[in-house]
Amino acid sequence: MSSLRDNVRNHRRRLGLSQHQLATAAGVSLGAVRSIEQGGNPKVETIYHLARALGTTTSSLFATESPAPLRITAGDGPKLAELRQALMPPVGLQETLTEFERAPALAAIERDIDDSHSLYHADRYDSVAKRVPGILRDAEAAVTLAESDAARRKATTVRASAFLLAGKYLTQIRRYDMAYHALSLGIRDARETGQKQIAATGVVGMGWLLLRQDRFDEAEQLATTTAEEIEPRISKAAPGELALWGELLQRVASAAVRNNRPDIAKEARRMAATAASALGIEHVNFREHWTTFGPVTAEAKAIEDLSLVGDARGVLRRTDEGAVGRKALKRFGRPSANNWDRHRLDVARAHVLLGSHQDGMEELNTIRRSSPEWLKHQSMARHVMEDILRSRTRTLTQDMREMATHLGVSG
Repeated sequence: MSSLRDNVRNHRRRLGLSQHQLATAAGVSLGAVRSIEQGGNPKVETIYHLARALGTTTSSLFATESPAPLRITAGDGPKLAELRQALMPPVGLQETLTEFERAPALAAIERDIDDSHSLYHADRYDSVAKRVPGILRDAEAAVTLAESDAARRKATTVRASAFLLAGKYLTQIRRYDMAYHALSLGIRDARETGQKQIAATGVVGMGWLLLRQDRFDEAEQLATTTAEEIEPRISKAAPGELALWGELLQRVASAAVRNNRPDIAKEARRMAATAASALGIEHVNFREHWTTFGPVTAEAKAIEDLSLVGDARGVLRRTDEGAVGRKALKRFGRPSANNWDRHRLDVARAHVLLGSHQDGMEELNTIRRSSPEWLKHQSMARHVMEDILRSRTRTLTQDMREMATHLGVSG
């Protein structure tokens, strides 16, 4: 069974390149190539650069061997025990082992889902974790105790939205297997009741999950197929339809650029910009699409592509101008906190790559003040902090030490 180190070595030898030649072509250090071929665990960005230099896709280089044993930190399991029980109840010979006394009002469940989305985007993850189990149980009770086919269809539609909420939260905190289960159930519920828009919203979430797992081929194909199926007539489309289509195109572009398919990514970004322009503002409605989408989000994601390929000057050149500039934010509205914070992480990384540690720290501290919990879950934030610690020649400042502690990064 091949591994990452074998795949890189085999591609390199097939092209007749030495390790030094590959490092030069990819724009990475010789040590990075040596480390990979000795079994090291590099950043995805490094693998992307190697794939581009080797003329192959990023996916083709990833290891297929068995993963190392998972180490769970103290308290990790009990923290989500109630959510696991609600999402994955025991299954026996009967339909379910759970008994319900009453059918909750669907309007009340929908309000709870809406409130939980607001808590999620306000960086209150602990509050979401506490509310989601009850929402899932209430949604399940509504379906189980429905007294007619029509009532069951309505309840199943609400349950689909509850599953998608759970999938969003679980993907964010990197509980990927649980997230996949929740998103799959939500998409299937929506398909069963003929709710194509809700099902496609679930696909946006599934695409995000696949990206998080470095499954770029599958993410691109899934998002492309779904975007083609729901593509609206722009002149007649409702805002929610445009936003959902734009979100799917964003997933296509994000997968393609990571998979060393720049032409596909460029076209998907162009089409996403068309959808964003037709909207004219940042649109949000969690019952119709995954997150906030509009001109600011589209531009921030295009800048993210520059960050991924290591164009730090390109990132800073487009930052604070155009759709992501201060004046534009007033005109178009703000994107979701997650998308905006991710954009500012790209800015922080660009500053650090160019040697401006203090500017990078200012960006990190700004994000920490507004979204401390979100920041903890970002691997890019840890990479940026590690780069600062590794290249810093002077004594660390107090805010550097505090940020390293917050992110769990050691010097």
